[in-house]
Amino acid sequence: DGSRKTPLILHCSASGAIERVMYALLEKARFMLDAKRLPMLPVWLSPTQVRIIPVSEKYLEEAKKIADSIQARVDIDDRNETLNKKIRDANTEWIPYIVVLGEKEVKEGKLTVTVRSESTLEKQRRIQVTVEELNEILRRENEGKPFLPLPIPKLLSMRASFR
Repeated sequence: DGSRKTPLILHCSASGAIERVMYALLEKARFMLDAKRLPMLPVWLSPTQVRIIPVSEKYLEEAKKIADSIQARVDIDDRNETLNKKIRDANTEWIPYIVVLGEKEVKEGKLTVTVRSESTLEKQRRIQVTVEELNEILRRENEGKPFLPLPIPKLLSMRASFR
């Protein structure tokens, strides 16, 4: 009819835009730092949930077998770096569970796992668990949450590096 009309805008979102959700997650991580805890994303949302770090190339095949049996997004740090650098990088990436795999772990059949959610800025919390026990911990953490597999290579040496 040619008359001026007021446009109608409808918006329905329970939690707002994705930026607001990400901001809330990062703000929660900041509060963790204030409480002397290590910041982290929820395990189900972490891009990598478990990182396996073999202490030497000798344990790489065993690391691959273990990675295949863990029911989560798992990667393996097979880069030619020192063990300390690999652990530091995993911490920098906020990996929730870090497994250091060496002779002791292979012989005993128990993994030494650093649990980020139970660690503080002063002290890392390490537990000794079997693969089955780690799977049970991960199942409880991720229960009722969406799951997608790791969309990039499991081996860190096969990934693009931006330095």
